[in-house]
Amino acid sequence: MTEGKDWKNGAKGHRFVASFSGGKDSVLALYKASQMGDALGLIVMMEEEGKRSRSHGMPPELIQAQAESIGLPVYTRAASWADYEAVFIKLLEKAKSQGAEVLVTGDLDMPEHGCWHEKVTEKAGLKLAMPLWGMNHREAVEEFIQLGFVTMIVTVNLSLGMMEKDLGRILTLEYIKELEARGIDPCGEGGEFHTTVIDGPIFQQPIPIRKGEIVKDGDYAFLPLKLEQ
Repeated sequence: MTEGKDWKNGAKGHRFVASFSGGKDSVLALYKASQMGDALGLIVMMEEEGKRSRSHGMPPELIQAQAESIGLPVYTRAASWADYEAVFIKLLEKAKSQGAEVLVTGDLDMPEHGCWHEKVTEKAGLKLAMPLWGMNHREAVEEFIQLGFVTMIVTVNLSLGMMEKDLGRILTLEYIKELEARGIDPCGEGGEFHTTVIDGPIFQQPIPIRKGEIVKDGDYAFLPLKLEQ
């Protein structure tokens, strides 16, 4: 770690907003940061049309259900890749105007130099906290499961060892071992898979979901989740 940086404990004693994908890493980071500081809200970037989140392709109603169960407001804007950074910084500036001092992210392996999140937080006048930074990938996902979080596989990269039948599976300690035996990073940090968290210790109630029809697009397969009415 570079001198003067304490990204793992950067939320300690501070008010923060959390970059939120609805997946396991962002939820675990939010949980850890909330043990140290005061969460003010969740930042969620949407695709241009505003129908899906930019990171995990989640519909806004599912994100809102997660946020309501967690008990936090959502800071959200739609953006193209071309104006993503500018829009993200505007959201950070809005959060700062409402009392935020720190941005929390769920990154495990961000570089010490040239970190994008560090650049945008500096431009917005915020500090950066990454509670999972440098963690062993298996230890991170094991802690997540042992804390009682429940997360479902919703996106798989079929070219990286994942299979269509992995969609809809819940991450368990046994399943992690199976993934590792298949040569897959247990956190999916190589882009092998994405998850959606549907329950856990920071949720006031489980997220009621129903599974849609699997969609394929090139090397990827997706399991759309819809909010159960």
